Amino acid sequence: MTGPGAGMRRSEVVTTVVVAVLAAVAVFALWPRDDAPAPERPPAATGEPAPVPDAELADARAAAGSVACPGPTGTAPAGPLAGVTVPCLGAPGVVDVGAALAGGPALLNVWASWCEPCRDELPALVEYAARPGAVPVLGIDVRDDPRAALGLLAELGVALPSVTDPDGALRAALDVPPALPASYVVRADGTAVRVDPPTPFATADEVAEAVERLS
Repeated sequence: MTGPGAGMRRSEVVTTVVVAVLAAVAVFALWPRDDAPAPERPPAATGEPAPVPDAELADARAAAGSVACPGPTGTAPAGPLAGVTVPCLGAPGVVDVGAALAGGPALLNVWASWCEPCRDELPALVEYAARPGAVPVLGIDVRDDPRAALGLLAELGVALPSVTDPDGALRAALDVPPALPASYVVRADGTAVRVDPPTPFATADEVAEAVERLS
């Protein structure tokens, strides 16, 4: 059948088909695809936080218990830590790390206030350090604001001697990986061995086992 009515119906059908095709094209264009590039993550911060003067750390140190760092125990043997001098976190002054650990095995633990696993691990380290016969434990706070680091120690009630690493000297000497925490057993000859696998310590017994195994 022909006539004005039929023409109108054909026109309506064509319009409907065109609209449907355009809608399908739009949906296809907007539909997520597996080969589409993932959103770019914000770039990680680079460099080290600006140093904080001792005078600005006084209150934070007092709240954290003003934990002093170890002094020299002898001449540092040849090794990656020989001659590395860094600021103490819990008290004014600097620490010659190689000389402070000379004469026997020790445990270094690299941590930061922004590291969630470190929050769970620090109490286990303190419990180990309080045991008779434990080797000295020294924390290394890296890529961090010392005020935030002291705040975490105060919050946890953790009295752990720690140094900061504002120039990245200790991270370079130990070849510290980006992920924290990381622990190292320093042997009497000055060599440092990373605890591997780098699973955070959950108990003092785990710390003791790693120290005994790697010393």
